[in-house]
Amino acid sequence: MFQRAIDDFKESAGNALRLTSLAGVAVIAGFVTILFLCAAAFVFVFQNYGLIEACLTGAAIFFLITLIAVATYTIRRNAMKKRAAKTARSAAQSLLADPMLVAAGLQLVRAIGIKKLIPILAVGGLALGLLAGRRDRDDDGDANDNT
Repeated sequence: MFQRAIDDFKESAGNALRLTSLAGVAVIAGFVTILFLCAAAFVFVFQNYGLIEACLTGAAIFFLITLIAVATYTIRRNAMKKRAAKTARSAAQSLLADPMLVAAGLQLVRAIGIKKLIPILAVGGLALGLLAGRRDRDDDGDANDNT
């Protein structure tokens, strides 16, 4: 069970590193491209209209780029939150399907006894239900989100 979690972590870390380096190269290339386009737009507007109009055109171009970057960041952040919540739910469900965990649970029942274990399970079930209800409210957006 722990080996699978370690392998998943290694794979996700490797994927994140590859994607980050690829994104870094794309950002640098895009930045250079935007600089040349802005320089060309500045020279064109400067020759045809004047200095103030050329500066305002450059500011407008960078403002549009900023708006696009903010919108992209917001969309990706929300998608990552949804993906993380979905992964957490599937991980919790896969733990209950693990035969080693079921076998350990059966050994625990045999060792403690069913009469002593029923009150413990009732309290645990109540706590799990409260936690699941609280998590659902957080997913719906009812709770305060500080991020």
